[in-house]
Amino acid sequence: MATSKLQALWNHPAGPKTIHFWAPTFKWGISIANIADFAKPPEKLSYPQQIAVTCTGLIWSRYSTVITPKNWNLFSVNVAMAGTGIYQLSRKIRQDYFSEEEAAVAKE
Repeated sequence: MATSKLQALWNHPAGPKTIHFWAPTFKWGISIANIADFAKPPEKLSYPQQIAVTCTGLIWSRYSTVITPKNWNLFSVNVAMAGTGIYQLSRKIRQDYFSEEEAAVAKE
C-alpha cells in the first residue's frame, strides 16, 4: 500500500521529478527565515520586504488552487508566507504606531 502511494507521488505531474515540486520546496526557506525573524526586534523589520512576502503568499496561494494539476505544496508554502508576513507586519505596525500612545498613557 505504501509503495503504491509513493509511486503515485513520484509520478504525479507536480511530483519530485518536476520543477513544480522543487520550486515550492525551496521556497519554504523564505518562510523559515521569516519565522526565525520573529525573535528580531520589530524596528529592524522592513515594510517593503514584509509587504512583498505577504502579497506573494496571497497571490500565489490563489494561483496554486486554479492551475492544473493542483499544487498543494505550492499552496501550503504560500499560505505560510502570507501568514508570517501578516504577523511580521502586525508587529511592525504595533511598534511604529501604537507603542508611543501606550507609553504616553502609561506616563499619565
